[in-house]
Parts: sequence; structure tokens; C-alpha cells
Amino acid sequence: MTQFENFKKRFKLLASKNKSLIVNTLSNIFTMRLIGNKTHGDLAEIGMVEFVNQFMYDFKSIHVGKDLFRAKEHEEDIMIINEITKEKFPVSLKTYGDGPLQLSTDSDQKMFPFLEKQGKDTSDLKIIKSIFSSVAFANFGAINILPLIYNETNQRCNIMIFDHNKAINETKRIVYIGVNKRFNFETQKVVSGKGRSHPIFMFVNDNGGYICEVRYGGASANALQRGLWTHTKNALPYFESLTSGWIDYSHNHTLVKLFGLALNSTEDGHKLANQILQKDIDKLKRTQSMTI
Repeated sequence: MTQFENFKKRFKLLASKNKSLIVNTLSNIFTMRLIGNKTHGDLAEIGMVEFVNQFMYDFKSIHVGKDLFRAKEHEEDIMIINEITKEKFPVSLKTYGDGPLQLSTDSDQKMFPFLEKQGKDTSDLKIIKSIFSSVAFANFGAINILPLIYNETNQRCNIMIFDHNKAINETKRIVYIGVNKRFNFETQKVVSGKGRSHPIFMFVNDNGGYICEVRYGGASANALQRGLWTHTKNALPYFESLTSGWIDYSHNHTLVKLFGLALNSTEDGHKLANQILQKDIDKLKRTQSMTI
């Protein structure tokens, strides 16, 4: 069991025993969408770091900082340290709506060009195995990803982990889908259809079901048009929920007001506020079963 797998196990246990803790934190995180559509992503990083430090006693978490994780060679946002073994491992935190989910930016642009050399429709299991074991796919599943998924319409959220090993074991076909093409899941054929401005390689299982895709990574592609992607709806069997399914969240308008006040108050005021907030967190701990 890897350190990240152990962390996931402990996180899931905590969330099952103390559901109100994760509901409270996720509600506050997604409340940040009231401030701006992208605000919640950055604040989720420091929010989840603090969640680990406050409620997961055997782990310590550090926000690695914007200069580091915004650099092209890094995709991780936080560092988690096992306080018992002293081992540390990086985690990439994702906050996405229910639907497409980027698993890797493939910043070196290796995956798509490599797949192009393997043919446009591959179902030979030996070739598929060689693809996953290739240098181009060396980082497939190597990044520890913690996706916070939300459905804003229904105000519900989920922490869903993609199972890369299951994806590897169950991929039976890799098919190229070009510009203005789509994959017909009924006929299992690529047909004409609107939508795609860049090509992809889609990975499907033996039932013809969607697993994941590698998007075009050329010079004209932006961050959303390249890399390794999956879909939280279409590839649901390949996800594990750390929250044991969808949980309802609510907006905390008081938190929005608090941010407004904090931005216009002094550091002395912030220090006093921190003391009050820590007392509230300590009260939460006393009312929960914190013996995981």
C-alpha cells in the first residue's frame, strides 16, 4: 500500500465517521464560487491543507506555494507528511464540476504523439499493454490526484479518485476521434458530428464503455485541449468516492461577509479572528468521534 493509498483509506474513514466535518469544509469551499468562478480552486488548496492539519492527527499538510506548483514541471499543489513514518508525498488538488476532469496536463506532450504512431484504432492487447508500459505513459497514474467534484445545480459534491490501475487493466481499445467527429457508443464506430475542434484518443473497455482520453497536445492547444482526461459521469465505474457518494452542501453567506471584513481589517484583527476560529474548530473536534 502506497502512502497516498493509506492516506485515502484514513480520509475515507474520517469522512464516514464524521461526515459533518467534510460537509462543513466543502460547503465553505464551494461557497467561494459566489465570489468568483475560479476563486474556490485556489482557496480549496489552503482549505484542504488546514482540514488535514486539524482533523487527521497522523498527517501534516503543507501548501507548496504558487511559484512552485504553477511551474510547468509541477502539477502538485500540496505536500502531505505521514507523522508516523515521516514519509511525504505530493498531491494535486482538483476542483471541477461534475463532468470532464483533467488527470494530467502531459506538459511534455508525449502521450498524444506516441499514440499517433500506434495507429488510429488499436484493440491488440499486446500493443495496449506496451502503450501503458512505455516511457510516454510513465506518468499515467503517477500523480496523486484529489478531485473535489461539485454539481452546482443540485448543490451536492463528492471527492472522487480515479482508479488508474483499473483503467489500465480494463482498456481493450484505443480509438482516434478526429476534428468534427464523435464516438457512437451504440455502433462502436467513429461518426461525423459537431463539437471537436481538436482530436483525441479515447480509451474504452470490453463493453465499449468510456474510460478516459488523451487530448491533442500541439502548439495550438490550450491547457483544456491537451493532456489526460476522464469524465466523472461517463467513467463512473472507474472512480472511488472518499465521501461514500454525493453529499449535499449549502452556501455560507456569512463567510463571504467575513472575507469582505478581513480584506479591510488589520493584521491585529486577523490574529484575534484566528483565535476565535481555532476555538470553534476545537469545539468541533470535541463533538466528533476523532479516534481514527
